[in-house]
Amino acid sequence: METKKKILIVEDEKNIAQVLQYNIIKSGYDAEIASDGGSGLVRALSGEFDLVLLDIMLPVMNGFEVCEQIRLKSQIPIIFVTAREEEKDKILGLDTGADDYVTKPFSFKELLSRIRANIRRSAGEPIAEKKAEEAAPVVIGDLSIDCAKYLVTKGGEPIELSKKDYDLLAFLAANLGRAYSREELLEEIWGYENYYGDTRNVDVTVCRLRNKIEADPSKPEYLMTKRGVGYYLRRP
Repeated sequence: METKKKILIVEDEKNIAQVLQYNIIKSGYDAEIASDGGSGLVRALSGEFDLVLLDIMLPVMNGFEVCEQIRLKSQIPIIFVTAREEEKDKILGLDTGADDYVTKPFSFKELLSRIRANIRRSAGEPIAEKKAEEAAPVVIGDLSIDCAKYLVTKGGEPIELSKKDYDLLAFLAANLGRAYSREELLEEIWGYENYYGDTRNVDVTVCRLRNKIEADPSKPEYLMTKRGVGYYLRRP
């Protein structure tokens, strides 16, 4: 019998946490609650869970701090579930290493879609790493993408990327010159089959990636926008 996937809910509002737990268990998962950031961090790093739902405004440690600390030791999928909907909060949340960002109020059907997608991505073979041990690094200008080592360098210097940054760059590098819409990238990189994803996730990730690989992010040479279509990677 297949073991149920287990989700950690880090949420200090008891009624919200209990509603989430009830619906998650009803959907076929196991779920536990941590009511503050400190205990949430300890539980998230225990190795018992397959995904973390994380609020931002928490006692002891806020969600951004928890996410940063988790990412120092674990690649467990993290979804922020929060009432903070400003763009700067979403950017900060994704920058600290979260895989997704959902704002309250939300439909549970949408959240469930994102939970399934992130667990599936985490359990499956990473994008652009298929047969990675056999693949030579992809070289585009002074960028090198080594799938075998999960390493990106520019001019020989390593670039620190989150998993989503890497997945997006590796996917576009494998399809050099082809433009993909935000919706297509949500499906390919985030795994949202029914388009419950927020296209701003794509824009935020593209912006963050440009800041890391471009000499002048306002005048990109690698990661380009094709107006009315989407994003693509090219040789400079």
